Amino acid sequence: TATVLLLAACRDPKVTSYRIPKEKDAQVAAATPEPAGAPNAPMMPGAAGANANMAATPVATAQGAGLVWTAPATWRAKAGSAMRKGTYMIGDTGAEAELSITAFPGDVGGEVANVNRWRGQVSLPALPEAEVAGSVTRLSANGLAITIVDCAGANSQHLLGAIVPFQGATWFFKMMGPDAAVTKARADFVEFVKTLKAAP
Repeated sequence: TATVLLLAACRDPKVTSYRIPKEKDAQVAAATPEPAGAPNAPMMPGAAGANANMAATPVATAQGAGLVWTAPATWRAKAGSAMRKGTYMIGDTGAEAELSITAFPGDVGGEVANVNRWRGQVSLPALPEAEVAGSVTRLSANGLAITIVDCAGANSQHLLGAIVPFQGATWFFKMMGPDAAVTKARADFVEFVKTLKAAP
């Protein structure tokens, strides 16, 4: 439950607001196999676990109305890109985690495919469909359904993410980095996703 996730959320960090402007046109970028810490590439049907070269495959990002949020003041914002709605660096320089924010049309393969894609990025085996629901935490905030995925993987790498369907698109908030940095930022991440709401 969300209660377990919030046990460590005792501090009251300063926050800064971050707003994404409404996009006027669809953005298209070339997708490549996703390295650790890179933006979330969508899971194409039938591509789960595949290592196929997708360098020539265009990937449309979500357009139209978006989400806004309030991030902790200690998170360092970086410029976005064609694929990303936002990027934050979290933790100490040299041992920091990166939070990438992306959005794609549709369900991007569905929850099972996306959870297992993230597990694969930290060298964890894929879960059977029947076990995926028990591996995630669900919460709601400001009318949004949020699925939190927490994957502590091999080589001390840790991925903490949130999947948020919104107006026909799916938003991905993926924090990835050293286990110590991600674990330390976990409570702040949960509070962060609870601030998500539709842009006015």
